[in-house]
Amino acid sequence: MFTGLIEEVGRVVRVSAVGSGLGLVVAAPEIGPGCAPGDSMAINGVCLTVEEIAGSDLEFHVGTETVQRSTAAQWRTGTRVNLEQALAAGQRLGGHFVQGHVDCVSHLVSRTGPAETIYVTFSLPTEIRPFVAEKGSIAVDGISLTVTEVTEETFSVAMIPYTLEHTNLAQLSTGSQVNIEVDILAKYVYNMLHATDEAPESTITKEFLTEHGFC
Repeated sequence: MFTGLIEEVGRVVRVSAVGSGLGLVVAAPEIGPGCAPGDSMAINGVCLTVEEIAGSDLEFHVGTETVQRSTAAQWRTGTRVNLEQALAAGQRLGGHFVQGHVDCVSHLVSRTGPAETIYVTFSLPTEIRPFVAEKGSIAVDGISLTVTEVTEETFSVAMIPYTLEHTNLAQLSTGSQVNIEVDILAKYVYNMLHATDEAPESTITKEFLTEHGFC
């Protein structure tokens, strides 16, 4: 579990094909030395497991499913990626609950606004429209952001200079693809409201209870 608060912007050192997946090495000079094999790390919003450590370089395996559902296939040597370690019990939750399970890929449509607040608009894929709401939470490349506007085809977020400075979003240009994860709470609510299976009829009747001494 993560919060969407980026701890460091790392750099991809090496990407290699491993079967239908990828081998990935990321330089994380700030948080890498404190990691251990087996730790979970969100890389651009993708939850991966640290397999090996060499100084501040962290090695991961990216599975086929992750490659297919995220921007991982586009990562190259030198790509800057947002990094966040898994949330520890007792830590302050400053963003929102982020699983590191990417729902889909979106792309940047526009970036406008004055220097103190930047409004960034992304495409809104059909499959996540029911889960995106104004003032709701969304994770873009692993960053916890608040939705400011939603249309049929786009959603927008507002970012302050600090967010741009401490994430990789400043390097994005029109058309750049990003990983999207919607709020897990929205998924559960949607599923409960749209459940189609009727509850099975109970076999417990008054006669049954009387027969077995409960009435």
